[in-house]
Amino acid sequence: MFLRLALRLQLFHYSIFRFYPKIKDSVKLSFWQPVKRKTIFLMGISNQLKNQHLLWRAGFGPDTVPVDELSSDSNKKLIKAIFKASEKVPAYIDVADPAIKEIYQGMEEMYRQKRQLTEEQRKLVRDRSRDGIRALNLTWLNQMVHSEQQLREKVSLFWHGHFACRTVNIVHQQQLLDAIRRNALGKFPDLLREVSKSGAMLNFLNNNQNRKDHPNENFAREVMELFTLGRGNYTEDDIKEAARAFTGWGSNASGNFVFRKNQHDTAKKKVLGKSGNFNGDDILDILIQHPQTAQYITRKVYRYFVNETENEEQIKWLADRFYKGGYDISALFQDIFTSDWFYDQRNVGSIIKSPVLLIAGIRRAIPMEISNEEVQITLQRLLGQQLFYPPNVAGWPGGKNWIDSSSLMLRLRIPQMIYAEDTLTLKPKDDDDQMMGMKDQGDRKQKMKAFAQKRGGGQVIAATVNWDAYTKLFEKISREKLLPAISSSVLQTSNSVTVSTLDKYIDNSSRENYIRSATIQLMSTPEYQLC
Repeated sequence: MFLRLALRLQLFHYSIFRFYPKIKDSVKLSFWQPVKRKTIFLMGISNQLKNQHLLWRAGFGPDTVPVDELSSDSNKKLIKAIFKASEKVPAYIDVADPAIKEIYQGMEEMYRQKRQLTEEQRKLVRDRSRDGIRALNLTWLNQMVHSEQQLREKVSLFWHGHFACRTVNIVHQQQLLDAIRRNALGKFPDLLREVSKSGAMLNFLNNNQNRKDHPNENFAREVMELFTLGRGNYTEDDIKEAARAFTGWGSNASGNFVFRKNQHDTAKKKVLGKSGNFNGDDILDILIQHPQTAQYITRKVYRYFVNETENEEQIKWLADRFYKGGYDISALFQDIFTSDWFYDQRNVGSIIKSPVLLIAGIRRAIPMEISNEEVQITLQRLLGQQLFYPPNVAGWPGGKNWIDSSSLMLRLRIPQMIYAEDTLTLKPKDDDDQMMGMKDQGDRKQKMKAFAQKRGGGQVIAATVNWDAYTKLFEKISREKLLPAISSSVLQTSNSVTVSTLDKYIDNSSRENYIRSATIQLMSTPEYQLC
């Protein structure tokens, strides 16, 4: 309730009604005045709402499922189907240019011969890696939208933020993504170990520079603070000692893990009260054996998939079972989605959709093909969550941080932009990682302008929507019940938009146009930002 109120106060503060004249009366009434007219209420938790809640939290929202099926389908059978669909090991996403892979594969031999890449090769690596990461972004986003493995992709998105990593190396980046997607629903120790030994993470956290007599503490610190125990559950001495254990861990140019024995500190170390001649694997074992790791991971999962307002009793119950069950990630989510409290009214419609969830959710709800797919990357940047570009090592903060003065208006405009093929005139802030160093080169203004024209503002969301497939979802609904049915399908909140007011601004020229315009208007309300 507090989250919804805070969102509404921000909406008022940013003068939403000036931008949305067609729905402003409806939004004002539902926000600020007691409504005595006919309204759309979600009384209790219906079976339809339970199933939609599950589909939003265990995936990226409902796709083209008829309303009557969502109402009648067994929640238990739906849970079972969701887990079964995500059992299969996902295919490796490989979008890297063959020329890039060939260069990386040959670099080890070049190093042995003390040769360097030519300027032409360096330019090729920069340009093709940049394009490759953009292709990886869109390919994975399409998986989120279309894959039957909704749970695997949603949990992978969570781990993508948990194991936040930036690298302009497309080969390393897609290796890390593969490690996350394959292990997303497996055992956390396996996921932790594989991510920790990935070329992307070892380079990002500087462990290739971690050598005996000159230990680099960055990797050890983040493994404890962000990946396992959480801040405040270790000492600085623990970090220093663990860093010594991780000496010698590195990767080659192709991203494969390499243990450089001559760089490893073989002396005795003491970490979290345990002493021994530890190596990196020993440290990971010690961290896994600590119950605080289960508590820390479970708390993050709870905040992401259940509610940002924590319930200590529920978190403790989940964490204890997670720890005793050998850190089985799939079992943790089984415990969450099969618990009665997961479907409590306070948890439904309580989470602000992340930008990626918002984009993917709209695309799943209204089947469409976007001809200029890269506009989605521009939207990600404008909204504050571009895949493979986390803001820092801690990942995206999420929650109310998704909503600010620069993103809120755009969030509410997206459905209208798709409907009308409107122009996206905003331009993302500069990011030198994404500009590939262009900010620091000569003739900066000209290059930045060219980049912006190619990648940035002034784009139309050129979407071809399959409205026939969408309107068919409501073919069994009578005309007088149509708007309540659309609203209950589109929105997850009990604070409703007024039917009598919203009805004034819907296209009544035909049943099909009524369904289309009502859906877009409802998606343009603040309530749609919540799931």
